[in-house]
Amino acid sequence: MTGSRFTFIHAAAALATLTVQPAFAAGAEGLLPANLSPWGMFQNADMVVKTVMIGLACASLVTWTVWLAKTIELRRETSLANRRLEMLESDTSLRQVERDSADARDAVAQLIHTAVRETELSHGIFDDGFKERIALRLERAEGAMARRIARGTGIVATIGSTSPFIGLFGTVWGIMNAFIGIAETKTTNLAVVAPGIAEALLATALGLVAAIPAVMIYNALVRSITGYRALLGDASAQVMLLISRDHSRRGMPMARAAE
Repeated sequence: MTGSRFTFIHAAAALATLTVQPAFAAGAEGLLPANLSPWGMFQNADMVVKTVMIGLACASLVTWTVWLAKTIELRRETSLANRRLEMLESDTSLRQVERDSADARDAVAQLIHTAVRETELSHGIFDDGFKERIALRLERAEGAMARRIARGTGIVATIGSTSPFIGLFGTVWGIMNAFIGIAETKTTNLAVVAPGIAEALLATALGLVAAIPAVMIYNALVRSITGYRALLGDASAQVMLLISRDHSRRGMPMARAAE
């Protein structure tokens, strides 16, 4: 009789366990988001985390836009600079290259125009002061052209350096909300906790997706701009050589400094 009572109690306990577990599982499944894909996690994320993700996506779009625009610009300007440099290295004169580039507005053409302008203002007096003035004008023109070609690269550097921290902020905020949800549901079931943490970590992933290409693109642009500036330096040197040859061909004596 006693054995039958114990058997009945064990059977009832087992039945209760089987009844409670599906009910708890159903409750936990009800707390889970319906879609755990990246898009689904974005839709279920907190508003702050969503804002961070959207900002990082926009930053990544800006990075690739700047890369495309600057790559096209650098290729065009480098090609023009190489053609002008070949012209300067040929047996020609400063006046001739100035006429050939009269309507041009590329960097080397600007160097030629500023050198011709200083030559006109100096009235053909070729002394040390003239060479210093020419060098100063060419240096200023080089700096202006380099600043113009480098426009837009600063924002790429900023995106590359700040995106990981912005993504980390979104992750911290999302995990904080996940812990608040744990406290409210009063359960530590991993199936309930994991989706919120996954949504938070998605912000960090987007931060890295925005930052890594930005750093690589910035370094590539800096290398291209450095090469372009070297071309401008070669062009300035060739302009100085043309001026010197022009005065030698004319047989003009070196004017002494003001006595």
